[in-house]
Amino acid sequence: MKFSKRMNLFQESVFTKLNEMKLKKLEQGENVIDLSIGTPNVPPAEHIMDALSYAVADRTNYVYAIKDQSKLTYAVSKWYEERYQVHIDPDKQVCSLHGSQEGFANLAMTIVDEGDLVLVPDPCYPVFADGPLLAGATLYYMPLKKENNYVIQFQDIPEDVAKKAKLMIVSYPNNPTTAIAPDSFYTDLIAFAKKYDIIVLHDNAYSELVFDGKKGKSFLSFEGAMEVGVEFNSLSKTYALAGARIGFCIGNEQIITNLKKLKSNFDYGMFLPLQEAAMKAILGDQTCVKTTRLSYEKRRDALCDGLSSIGWKINKPDATMFVWASIPSGFHSSEEFVFELLDKAGVLMTPGSAFGAHGEGYVRIALVQDKEVIEQAVEQIKKSRILLKNS
Repeated sequence: MKFSKRMNLFQESVFTKLNEMKLKKLEQGENVIDLSIGTPNVPPAEHIMDALSYAVADRTNYVYAIKDQSKLTYAVSKWYEERYQVHIDPDKQVCSLHGSQEGFANLAMTIVDEGDLVLVPDPCYPVFADGPLLAGATLYYMPLKKENNYVIQFQDIPEDVAKKAKLMIVSYPNNPTTAIAPDSFYTDLIAFAKKYDIIVLHDNAYSELVFDGKKGKSFLSFEGAMEVGVEFNSLSKTYALAGARIGFCIGNEQIITNLKKLKSNFDYGMFLPLQEAAMKAILGDQTCVKTTRLSYEKRRDALCDGLSSIGWKINKPDATMFVWASIPSGFHSSEEFVFELLDKAGVLMTPGSAFGAHGEGYVRIALVQDKEVIEQAVEQIKKSRILLKNS
């Protein structure tokens, strides 16, 4: 069989390889504590599940949605008004997504022509690059460096690159680095986008998982943002609805109009019961959001304090459900460390190289196990003596 040349752009995900190694260990009867993939183990709130159950029982909800219900887009506009103080037109500035990953592919297809230049961070969540690549884009990687607190440095982007760029993908709080960007970054981002006529896509998946009393923000809350771009938001992490695939593209009317036009040719809208669950989530009791945030904060403390106590010094992240850590000395690559850690300690993490060249030398640790299990992971790492490799 012959397949499209674009398939040459994609390789099997490192997550697949890690999962195969984990399954092999489990088949051998060994215990594995999986801290690799960011799949929430926090259950959704009862009132959200009740709304979904009620809607699923209604036989009239099994027709094609065709488009978003007006009450859903109104709910999103109210959510953004109350949470971020951002005013949006519910009819013209909101489009639902079957999860943000679908959105990255379809938005890239909406904006990018073959050969267009797209600016993406490095390291980054892989779909940031995969979506534009699928659309035929050429990528320019903007390095996220520790010395800059993992914040993009616009002055380091060459003038000729900036002039050619059509789309820039940005995300704070950041996955995988966990960084938060200061307000000045967004002001500079908007000015940069206006100067070079670049469309901005800001992924805001982790704005509710910000710790120590800090509060997440929306890119759209900054003056001029609506003129240059859109924001993705998701219910996956905030409301523990990852498998439901509920996301939204919000912002610039022209971009939203064209995204809707494209999507109308490929899908028939979000399953109606999921729309009901989404409305209940974003407009209902928000106690569950605080509970989830505090849960991740406690897990973060257990992991970072525990690893630091056995010699692996790790800075506590300000946000997200991850920890971004330099690999211990004595290892040549992040993959080498991850594979040896799994073999000797039975703990699985994600090598930083899975997120790009500038992720080499790091690992991403997902806080997706209960606090007690994370403490057990620390104990297993200690007993493995893997941190003493270079001693």
